[in-house]
Formats: sequence, C-alpha cells, structure tokens
Amino acid sequence: MSLRLRLLLWIGVSLCLLWSGVAAWTLHDLDRQMRLTLDRRLAMSAQMVAGLMEQLPAPPPRALPRFEGIGAGIACQIVSVRGEVLARTPGAPDTRADPAPGYAEQTLRGERWRSYTVVANGLRVTTADRLTERDAMLTDIRWAAAVPFLAALAGSLVALWLGVSRGLSPLERLRRALARRAPEALEPVATQGLPRDVLPLADSLNQLLRRVGEVLQRERRLTSDAAHELRTPLTAIKTHLQVARITQGPDAAQALAHAAEGTERLQNTLGQLLMLARLEGAFDWEEGPPVRADEVARLAMRDAEPAPPRRIVCGPLPEATLALPQALAATALRNLLDNALRYSPPDAPVRLEAALSEAGLRFEVRDQGPGLTAAQREQAAQRFWRGRHAGAGSGLGLSIVSAIAGRFGGRLELLAGEEGGLCAALTLPALSSTDEGA
Repeated sequence: MSLRLRLLLWIGVSLCLLWSGVAAWTLHDLDRQMRLTLDRRLAMSAQMVAGLMEQLPAPPPRALPRFEGIGAGIACQIVSVRGEVLARTPGAPDTRADPAPGYAEQTLRGERWRSYTVVANGLRVTTADRLTERDAMLTDIRWAAAVPFLAALAGSLVALWLGVSRGLSPLERLRRALARRAPEALEPVATQGLPRDVLPLADSLNQLLRRVGEVLQRERRLTSDAAHELRTPLTAIKTHLQVARITQGPDAAQALAHAAEGTERLQNTLGQLLMLARLEGAFDWEEGPPVRADEVARLAMRDAEPAPPRRIVCGPLPEATLALPQALAATALRNLLDNALRYSPPDAPVRLEAALSEAGLRFEVRDQGPGLTAAQREQAAQRFWRGRHAGAGSGLGLSIVSAIAGRFGGRLELLAGEEGGLCAALTLPALSSTDEGA
C-alpha cells in the first residue's frame, strides 16, 4: 500500500467518522428540539384558546365561533363539562372521549395524533397534530440539516485528496530524480526546495550515498592495489619455477627456494589484505574475555621476535585492560614492532613503552632506523606504501594498525624520535575500573 493511499484511508476514514458523529449528534438533538417545540406549540395553542374563551361572554352554545378558514396543520376542539362539543376546527377528529389533561397520543379514524388538553372554566380545550404531518415536517428538516454536512464531507475529502497529493509531491519529485539516475551515479541529491520535514530524509540519503561511494572507492582501490602488488610476486614465482624446471643441481634448488620465498611473501600479503578488508567492512569481531596490556605486549613481542637474540626492550607496563579483542590488539602492536625491527640496524634495540591516559592505553615503539620525513609520515599509513624501502614488507602493516585503531576509537601517530629514528604511538581504548567490575 502506497503512502498516499495510506494517508487518504486513515485521514478519510477519520474525517468520515468525525463528520458522521457530529451529524448524528446534531440531527438527534435537532429532532429532540423540534419535537419539544411542536409540543410547546400545542400547549401554547390550547392555553391561548382557553384564555380567549374565558374572556368571551357566555353565549348560547350555537353562537360560538367555528374557526372557519383555519388550515389542517393543527386541530382544536372545545368540549363542555357535559361532553358537548362546542367548537372544532376543520379536519379535527370527531370524538366525544374526554382525554386526560396534558400530552397524549391516540389513534382516531386510523390516524395517529399527538394532543395536548387543558381544562379551564368548565371547558376542555384540546389541540392536536397529525403524527404523519409532524414526521414529514421533521424529515424535511433533517434533510435540510444533513445536506450541508454531506456537502462539507465531500468537500473535505476532495480537499484531502488535493492536499495529500500536493503535500507528497516533494517525495514524488525525489523518487523520480532517483529513478532517472544511472546505477553508478552517487552524487548527492538536490535538497533545494524540499520541505523541512523531507530534509532529514534527503540528508540521510546523501549520507548513505557518500558512504556507499567511499566503500566503492575503497574496494576499487583495494582491488587495484592488490592486483598490482600480487602481479609482481606471482611473476617472480612463475619465473623461478621455470628456472627450476630447465636447470638441475644447485641452480634448481636456489630457484625453488626463491619460489618458496615468493610464495610465503604472497601468502603474507593475501593474509594482510583479508585482515584489512575485514577491518574496514562490517565484520563482527568476537569480543572474547578482557585482555590485559601485559598479555598483549607479551604476545606481540613473541610473534615479532620468535627467536633470540632479543632486541626488544620493554619498559614497565601499567595494569590496564583493553577494550578490544586480544587478536587485534596483539596484531596492531606486532606490526609496529615488525617495522621497527626491520628498519633498525641489526644490533640496535627497539624500545616498547606504555602509559595510561584519559584517551586510553598508549603504546610507544621507538627504533633507531633512518626515520621518516614529515611528508613520509603523512603517507606511511597508506596501503602498499613502502617509501624508499620498496623491496621490504608488503606495505600493509601500518594500514592495518591504523584500521584497527580507527575501528575501536583509537589513534595511530608517527613521530620523529628524540634521538633519531621513528616513534610509533598507538593509543587503544581501555576499560575503566567500573567497566571491569561489570
């Protein structure tokens, strides 16, 4: 069911019920008031005739007026105390019965009458209405009162149709504009001229289009970069395998070793790409139990430097619990340690320090390598950026660290070392003592 039809049904039915209720109440009250007015007319007519009879001298019965020329709308009869009919209007029922004073309904000669009787000065004055004539008059009055209600209801429904159609026209224009768009068109929709109530919808739609555009751009960049980066190791592996096929002895063994090294590098690059895609997508990571900072540092140092000699020097670690999965925290810190070990001299130590602040737990990894310029530090977290060290690593380590930090509200900063080298500062969210107790 369309929104227009839904609005028309709800508001139209409400209007019909409201107008019908008002009309029924008005007609019922009008009917009651009219019947009361007609009854009062009977009573006033009878009392007026009784008052006139009181003012007349006592004439012989035959000399009383015969009400000639009075219409048939109301009937009047004057009866003496002896039951003699002294006067009667034309069309009045001929009855000798003595109705009780007050209002009464009776059937005379097959017709229903509504009468009022008053007794005064030895006379019984009765006025009466035919109920058929009264009902016909009430029916005419009802129709006269109902026709304006029906006309107003019809006009309200027409105005409702026009108002809803005109009120929904901005949505219809927005729908047509979106229907005319090409599938790849992601530019924002125009919000000029839209009503205030439709602006939030248009703004939300523009935000969705912007996010979709960012996702598509990120996926295109990832696909392009991956295709470019994977082509080189695949070509190298193919070349080494061809060399191993046409040679023998040490040359073939060396070619196979190079092919295995290229395969390992390719596997590492694919793993890093999958990790980056999961971090930037809507993948739901399992939280798992809370992880302590010292446990994360131990796992990261073990993965970055599995065998002696140990070059990583770790300072005192604060007692803190991180608010992100253990695997991601360890992966981020390990990538920083890998870069520091890779770009530092073979005998130079790498320092790992941590401090707790309001923003979270801040890890600092300091190396003694050549360092990076300010411009290089701005580009270092981009995918596949390796600077002047084009042959080392996959260029995804810092991108993954930045994605992990951004996914959980942290931050990665690359700073110049005080004594040369590079200082990589990774801030990760930490649980407060209240959160840990819960």
